Amino acid sequence: MSAELAALRLGQTVARAAAQLWLGGRRRTQERTLSMSELMELRVPGLRLRRSLERQFEQIADAVAARVEPFLEREFRGLDAAGRQAAIDGVADTFAKADLSDEAVLAADVNAAELVRRITRSVPEPVGLNEVEGRFYALLFAEACEYYVSVVRGLPVFEERVGAELLARLTSLGSEISRVLERLPDRSLFAPDGTDQDAGFRRLYMELVSSALDEVELFRRASDRTVTPARLSVAYVSLRTTGDDGARRGGRRARPVPRPGMSDWEESEGQPSGMRVEAALGGAARVLLRGEAGSGKTTLLRWLAVTAARGSFEGELTGWNGLVPVLVKLREYSGRALPAPEALLDGVARTITGVMPRGWVERQLVDGRVLLLIDGVDELLDSERRGVRDWLRGLLRTYGDIRVVVTSRPAAAGADWLRREDFTALGIDRMTLPDLAAFVRQWHLAVRELAEELPCTVDDLPRYERSLLASLKDRAPLQSLAGTPLLASMLCALHLNRGSQLPRDRMELYRNALHTLVHERDADRHVPSAVDSPLSLGDKMVILRDLAWRLSDNNRTEIGIDQAVRHVRDRLAAMRHLDPADSETVLEQLRGRSGILRSPAEGRLDFVHRTFQEYLAAEEAAQEDRMGNLVGRAHLDLWRETVVMAAGHANSPQREELLGGILDRADAEPRNARALRLLAASCQETSPTVSDALAGRLEAAVGMLLPARRQSDPPALAAVGPSLLRRLPRSLGELTERAAAQTVRTAALIGGPEALRLVSGYADDSRDDVVSELIDAWGYFDAAAYASEVLPRLPLESRWVHLTHASQWPPVRALPNLRHLMIFYPVREIAPLAELEQLESLYLTLRDDQELASLKRLTELREVTLYWHGTRDWLPDLSALASLPHLESLALNGIDPALDLTPLTQLRTLGSLELRSDRIDAPRGFRDLSGLSALEELRLSGYEIDDWLAGLTQAPPALTELDLRLCLLSTDELPAALDGVHVTLS
Repeated sequence: MSAELAALRLGQTVARAAAQLWLGGRRRTQERTLSMSELMELRVPGLRLRRSLERQFEQIADAVAARVEPFLEREFRGLDAAGRQAAIDGVADTFAKADLSDEAVLAADVNAAELVRRITRSVPEPVGLNEVEGRFYALLFAEACEYYVSVVRGLPVFEERVGAELLARLTSLGSEISRVLERLPDRSLFAPDGTDQDAGFRRLYMELVSSALDEVELFRRASDRTVTPARLSVAYVSLRTTGDDGARRGGRRARPVPRPGMSDWEESEGQPSGMRVEAALGGAARVLLRGEAGSGKTTLLRWLAVTAARGSFEGELTGWNGLVPVLVKLREYSGRALPAPEALLDGVARTITGVMPRGWVERQLVDGRVLLLIDGVDELLDSERRGVRDWLRGLLRTYGDIRVVVTSRPAAAGADWLRREDFTALGIDRMTLPDLAAFVRQWHLAVRELAEELPCTVDDLPRYERSLLASLKDRAPLQSLAGTPLLASMLCALHLNRGSQLPRDRMELYRNALHTLVHERDADRHVPSAVDSPLSLGDKMVILRDLAWRLSDNNRTEIGIDQAVRHVRDRLAAMRHLDPADSETVLEQLRGRSGILRSPAEGRLDFVHRTFQEYLAAEEAAQEDRMGNLVGRAHLDLWRETVVMAAGHANSPQREELLGGILDRADAEPRNARALRLLAASCQETSPTVSDALAGRLEAAVGMLLPARRQSDPPALAAVGPSLLRRLPRSLGELTERAAAQTVRTAALIGGPEALRLVSGYADDSRDDVVSELIDAWGYFDAAAYASEVLPRLPLESRWVHLTHASQWPPVRALPNLRHLMIFYPVREIAPLAELEQLESLYLTLRDDQELASLKRLTELREVTLYWHGTRDWLPDLSALASLPHLESLALNGIDPALDLTPLTQLRTLGSLELRSDRIDAPRGFRDLSGLSALEELRLSGYEIDDWLAGLTQAPPALTELDLRLCLLSTDELPAALDGVHVTLS
């Protein structure tokens, strides 16, 4: 029996038992022994209703099967087919004999472990199972009970009603239960090495992570202090990253195909800018991820934790399934020692660490099972950051096999901050228009689950989505404004609340979002606590500004609630129309209703996002005339965003004092001069007006910053906004190659029609780095316009052109000099590729049952990489590849283990072959590789390489290099067919 069929049978077993309980309830015993269809005939009126109900339980069966199939594939692999069949039959038989009624489930306190114990005492284990089969049966039965209890918890109370009403209640039953099962953690059927207590705690911990971190707050209930979060796993949108270590991403030759297994950005010269973050993370064990405020760093770490807990990584991150996610929020350790290994779980799982087996965390670390996620280097003082590096170095010295992702804003941690610890530096890119469109669609999909919280009906959401997408497409300033997930999310929320009243700049967006969250939404909906509150919007903002300043002034992002109450009391004492004695009530109302404050831990308070704290602290600085204070702190990266927004809040004299003071310091302090001038230039984004004299000084400061030379310069300069484009040269001829390339990137990050006109003037520059940046810039502009005005003038014959979204496909087909093409988004239809008969290299991401026959016409192909995304149940015919007469290099990534590889033996010109999968389980017809007469390099990655190699009968005669990854073999165990071949094990 295949894993798929076995999983489906288990799913049907669980769903049938749940249906019998639900339909039988507390009825007579003989009813509980009836089949599901017989019970339906007895209890459910009408054929149409019974058919609908059957479909709902079939959906539940499929959901259970989808959860259990991956584990059936990889666990107890040494057990033969007959043994697996016997164990699975035993589970089905035990479910048929066991008392799974509602009384039995309630008697077990709706606890799966207790239900297993009760059934085990009353139903004997199936006879005829050997020791291994018995262990497999026991674990599989416990797993089935776990799913059964989860399903039962999600079933509504059955009541006999008229068919129409009951049908209405059942239409979403299957999807609701499926959603419950999706949130269950990764449940390995084979217990990890260690004690039974280790396995039990692992499951408990993974379930907590899967549930607690899968939340993102989009709206709030009308009732006090109740938050309805959307699911992060639904709202998540993939970000794009660029290698952030200063190394050139271009090259003086055609870019090599970037394989998902690349382990080092520094060595992968051919990596394109804008690689999806999942692909970039999959190629490195240690990553420093740098991004500006609101760029999605924390959200990404939470998504990684949730996905690891559920074991549901796909694609490049498939190898991360089975890891134990550990999220460490550095803000919680400001002013105190960083956690020892046994305390690493405290931030997320403090409620269960009391039952953690002694040494459990250390055992996971030693075995390399941990995915360590460290959030917010920038939220600590500079002196504390050095401690983070020392702490991390000590952990990695002891536990070198764990995977680590660290996040920070760029100003707080340079790209080389963790270079000595072998970290790869990545920078999060601003969202392009296609990224933004995907975000808007996903955001509206996520809020569908919050129907009761929305200011419109669920049926109206598509109309709001289309309206916002149209506005973003037609209004370039809005695209620039919504360049980060935080700002894009705020824009979506404001549009949903206010329709067409969209903000013009970042300051207005923050102001509108704060006013909506703090006051207007509750007032508009006549929430009693808002209507009866003595606090006006202005009062609330005064209190929030004061709290924000006090936190920032002490370089903190959290405060104790008792201390916050004292601060509120002091502020209320100065507000003569309010009673200081109400300070605790006022703070509680702001925390429960504003959507701005939250409690990250018991007795603690912080702002939901640090950017809100910075905005409010900047406004307080302007209200209280603290410009001198800001000037003195302008060199500190913790204060950068506050200073930028203070320039927008300030009146004209204050702005002159602030920016003039920063420029004075830049002139007097060579060490900080560049950072201070960049800060002053960035303040132009938020400054509505400046005097002529100050404008001249700012122009001079910008002139000293140009041209951009460093990798970190373009994002900082782009923050100045479209006004900077006037200062960029019309021609790059007088610039060095590095400065010219960074100038192109600066213009691309600013974006818009004016930037496109400028970049179009650069297209005649033939220097390698400049051409590479011009190709990379395509993703930041209108696809058709850029392909018409820029790409045809570039020497593409020796360059990789990469497509990151579908709108780039139509224009790319008109490029006659295109030779090397990467398509990173999953292609739905590959037949049009046949038009590109001149292609020599192709990287293609496949999905949705794509056939490969169209590739036969690409007879000039020499390099091909195919990556299957989400199509593990599809087995394409590889004959089209075998017919390519000049194919020299082939990589197949994410392939199904059952894929027939025998057509590849016809490739007489193939010199390099790579096969990557969770498993390599090729058919026997691919054991004889002698037909691959030109093959010199073979790379295999998968957990069952040893099984495949054991049957290898004939190696290619020219083979000299064999690279094996995720392999349990030693070189002593290799078959004789590989004698004389240099083998690398990794």
